[in-house]
Amino acid sequence: MSTPHDPYVRVRGAREHNLRDVDVDIPRDALAVFTGVSGSGKSSLAFGTIYAEAQRRYFESVAPYARRLIHQVGAPDVGEITGLPPAVSLEQRRSAPGSRSSVGTVTTLSNSLRMLFSRAGDYPPGAERLDSDSFSPNTAAGACPECHGLGLIHRTTEELLVPEPSLSIREGAIAAWPGAWQGKNLRDVLDALGYDIERPWHELEPADREWILFTDEQPVVTVHPVRDAGRIQRPYQGTYMSARRYVMHTFADTRSRSLRAKAERFLTSAPCPVCGGGRLRAEAMAVTFAGRTIADIVALPLTALTEVLLEAGGGSDTARVLTADLLARIEPVTELGLGYLSLDRTTPSLSSGELQRLRLATQLRSGLFGVVYVLDEPSAGLHPADTESLLGVLGRLKQAGNTVFVVEHQMDVVRQADWLVDVGPLAGEHGGRVLHSGPPADLAGVSGSATRRFLFDEDPAPAREPRVPSGWITLRGVDLHNVRGVDAAFPLGVLTAVTGVSGSGKSTLVGQVLAGALADRRSAEPAEDPAAPVARGCASAEGLEAVDRLVQVDQKPIGRTPRSNLATYTGLFDVVRKLFAETETARARKYRAGRFSFNVAGGRCETCQGEGFVSVELLFLPSTYTPCPDCHGARYNPQTLEVTLRGLTIAGVLDLTVEAAAGFLAGTPAAERSLRALLDVGLGYLRLGQPATELSGGEAQRIKLATELQRARRGHTLYLLDEPTTGLHPADVEVLMRQLHGLVDAGSTVVVVEHDMAVVAGADQVIDLGPGGGDRGGRIVATGTPREVARAAGSRTAAYLAKALRTVRLPAG
Repeated sequence: MSTPHDPYVRVRGAREHNLRDVDVDIPRDALAVFTGVSGSGKSSLAFGTIYAEAQRRYFESVAPYARRLIHQVGAPDVGEITGLPPAVSLEQRRSAPGSRSSVGTVTTLSNSLRMLFSRAGDYPPGAERLDSDSFSPNTAAGACPECHGLGLIHRTTEELLVPEPSLSIREGAIAAWPGAWQGKNLRDVLDALGYDIERPWHELEPADREWILFTDEQPVVTVHPVRDAGRIQRPYQGTYMSARRYVMHTFADTRSRSLRAKAERFLTSAPCPVCGGGRLRAEAMAVTFAGRTIADIVALPLTALTEVLLEAGGGSDTARVLTADLLARIEPVTELGLGYLSLDRTTPSLSSGELQRLRLATQLRSGLFGVVYVLDEPSAGLHPADTESLLGVLGRLKQAGNTVFVVEHQMDVVRQADWLVDVGPLAGEHGGRVLHSGPPADLAGVSGSATRRFLFDEDPAPAREPRVPSGWITLRGVDLHNVRGVDAAFPLGVLTAVTGVSGSGKSTLVGQVLAGALADRRSAEPAEDPAAPVARGCASAEGLEAVDRLVQVDQKPIGRTPRSNLATYTGLFDVVRKLFAETETARARKYRAGRFSFNVAGGRCETCQGEGFVSVELLFLPSTYTPCPDCHGARYNPQTLEVTLRGLTIAGVLDLTVEAAAGFLAGTPAAERSLRALLDVGLGYLRLGQPATELSGGEAQRIKLATELQRARRGHTLYLLDEPTTGLHPADVEVLMRQLHGLVDAGSTVVVVEHDMAVVAGADQVIDLGPGGGDRGGRIVATGTPREVARAAGSRTAAYLAKALRTVRLPAG
């Protein structure tokens, strides 16, 4: 029975997602780790149930008027939870931060630094003392009036906006304009204003071209659209917006990364001529501390900033107090392996793991007591050397009187836990049960656990004989970010792991320089010299001609709305819709494949526009979502749902798991190929219609890999993967690595940026960067086979790789 001082969080009847009426007790004031294969239900228990219930209870205490201003999730599907304290969630899912969000703003270090310059800075003789807002580029008091605190001036030109002047406006000469109806609207408005949209662009009068592209006027005119057969289109009032105005407005205001990236293609950027890129007014830039402006300070890596503050520790009492406060705030950030970051590093440029650790470092200074911290894989993106520091930070949170719940796959973290909740045994409908809840050592007696053999190093993997490279790509004079003057050689025909501590330059070398060199080579003229200088941070490159195709597989979402899903991304939905269109009922009713799409009018439910749910507005309360009253979540209208394929409607097929769909669609080659590829990368538990917004980064990456695997092989392909094991249980890592080794066996080259030493131990070649992060990294410390790198002096990876190699089963004899 629970009491007011119950030392356990007790969950009863949890049914969120695939959880099967789960009952579990988890101790408070402890470090509890949730494990299980991907899709087993561990996140549904930790985040979808425990944290969601704590959040719901907090919102219940908020005044109704204020509650409507807060984004809420629904109540979790659970019978009862007792003993639950207030909770703080640190997930890896990111919001859509703007370009003004930075390391300094996330950690609040910027606030302390501005106070230091305001109260203890060195001012020019006779200058008035400024308040702290004057040192912020995000306030009217501090921002440079020319660039509005961005540090850059963005401009555009006719050549950028109209890349093909031989086209007419009707034919799309103004490439910067939006597509679809919005672009057509702007063309129709121009036509109504009397401009010739049929003549080639270069034949228009210069004054007309100037006005069309650059005017700030926004005239309103009556548009009489051309009538299409069978459609009645009434006149409407259309507003004109010039191409420059549209591009600048989109670049500044959109929260869509894809729209912002498109707008950026039509802009040139240069440092602001007034502030020189410092982002601040001249008065603030004239103030210094330790001989540096605040713009100089925020550009330093945090490790270098620490040294500057320590050297300048003297001075007034105010300076000593503020400097000590800054140093105390920086310490947990550097302890978590993020000392290579600078305060002006923008948030969108950070990985989700880096962002979560920054928030974690900030929580260490918050002084909260008696709360539950729920963390989502805090070791993601961490080198084993940095994981040790992470464990120290989690321990301090617990010692401060808090409970720490961690969803984790890294076995070194699991071994240090006080309590282990293992969920499984498998994924999706084959999971959702708590196999073990107790001390980690007791998992040894749980035979059905997929975690057990990895936690206790049972049945180690057999050693592999490294493959011999068939050739090399050599990059000379790599000079980008912190990688300075490096020559790097990537072997072909093998699997290469690129390692190093966080911030050592791995993603720069692989994801930007190597990928950039190959992309530039493919777009270059065939007659060009293979060793000619290439762009993107490399002086010259050799051996690129051996690669016919480059495939980069990252962890970015496969879509940003619920309308994008597994079936639409892989092309499987096209196959399914054609099968429905070929049924007798569909042919009799003249239904084409488009009828079975929930994204267009016709077959979808118009009440919810194919979403499956509707928003309900509540007076003084936030709007909530409920299943559509007409289609009840099916997304289609009744007439469409009357068409069945082997007894299932189109909604029923979308509700199948990949595993179930493989049986249902057996005998359809195009579908079998897609489903086999998804099964091969361990995604059999996902539903075909599962929205992209519900997928983790690791799941998104494996869907992209499966999409590539189902394509016919063409020439020599080089696959680049950035930390493909992030978010994967060790059992899932084995499945993934079988696929990657299969690609190499089929004649391709695979390069992975990786921290998982089990993966590195199984690679053919290793390139280790370091020795540290930021300005202390950027050099190649060791290269060779895993055994050669494990013996390398000066490598922080070597000791951990040697340990992983010792857990590999050597061949007999």
